[in-house]
Amino acid sequence: MKIETVKTESFSMDFFRFGYGKRQLVILPGLSVQSVMLSADAIEKAYNSLTNDFTVFVFDRRSELPSNYSIDDMAQDTAQAIIAAGIDRACIFGASQGAMMAVKIAARYPQLAEKLVLASATDRITQADCETFETWIELAKAGKAERLYLSFGEAIYPPDVFDASRSLLIEDAGSVTGSDLRRFVILAGAAFDFDAAEELEDITCPALVIGDTKDRIFGENAAEAVYDRLKKNPGTQLHLYNGCGHALYDTAPDFKERILQFLI
Repeated sequence: MKIETVKTESFSMDFFRFGYGKRQLVILPGLSVQSVMLSADAIEKAYNSLTNDFTVFVFDRRSELPSNYSIDDMAQDTAQAIIAAGIDRACIFGASQGAMMAVKIAARYPQLAEKLVLASATDRITQADCETFETWIELAKAGKAERLYLSFGEAIYPPDVFDASRSLLIEDAGSVTGSDLRRFVILAGAAFDFDAAEELEDITCPALVIGDTKDRIFGENAAEAVYDRLKKNPGTQLHLYNGCGHALYDTAPDFKERILQFLI
């Protein structure tokens, strides 16, 4: 997969694209320890069912991270990168932290958002959520990549998936660099002040909100809280899984089919 770079006056951002559909879909991934660009081939394979209808763009975070970086900043930078990449209107799919960004972009740049898919989203970060992020940040600062990966995996996956993935998580942690961990600390810290409750009311495009009743990151009611603020928009839908966990975008067997049906 070819990694491309879009440059603005103040930053650069990597992205990749695949598919040949006439419509455009932007994917904003969630928080990760290493850049999602390293998983480009796996992402293309996972979302292959969308390529007849869409040209898919997957954006990383900006390359030059400031020491203090908020979700608002991320959304602003990503919107600029989307425009600089020549995308004037697209369906936007955000997962977890990517959903936080997607909400801000759809509210502030309505001309960019044709439809919105929010997976494992929340309308605001609570104190309990902060404690989870604080644990991860402390592990990253201490250079404990393996413990970070295991803590991260245990939180986002159902128990059976976590148990099956344990050895792979440990293996992946072995390739993590100090630069990766410093980047993770900044990106994880961005979530602390996130509150989009009011901005959700400003979104006018149809949205599909997908959550899980056993989400161990944002809680069982997070998706419903987001949906309640969007349901006034015609075509908006809510779907709840039960037991797929926070990483339902990886674990729910019909997830890709469900978003495709909504988008088309």
